[in-house]
Amino acid sequence: MTTLTDIQEEYEFLEVDDRYRLLIELGRDLAPMPDALKTDATLVRGCSASVWVYPVSDNGQLSFLADSNAAITKGIIALVLKTVDAKNAEEILGTDIENALAPFDLKNQLSSNRTQGIPNMIALIRETAARFAG
Repeated sequence: MTTLTDIQEEYEFLEVDDRYRLLIELGRDLAPMPDALKTDATLVRGCSASVWVYPVSDNGQLSFLADSNAAITKGIIALVLKTVDAKNAEEILGTDIENALAPFDLKNQLSSNRTQGIPNMIALIRETAARFAG
């Protein structure tokens, strides 16, 4: 499994078009999300593309199934999820997701349409972790 650091190191050496390809590749590597979970309840508000995020808890670990109807957006979701990969709810709450994503400089690399939903995705992950941390 590729770590966020591995992805960052590769990302830094790529030109813009290749960065898009990397994001698309990351999105393709996400675990498939069943269509039945793509509902209004799992839809992330404020994204220009449709984005769905669904929490899965297993042995104290909290993970997320996610999907989007836009390939690059799906790759951004994959990056966000890498920041909280294999952590429990308390660890997720203690993770500075924005800081972990800062080296990717997404706001300057991508259009504002593609990045406007990132804060909403992060907020949803934090809210979910807070519920699971109880």
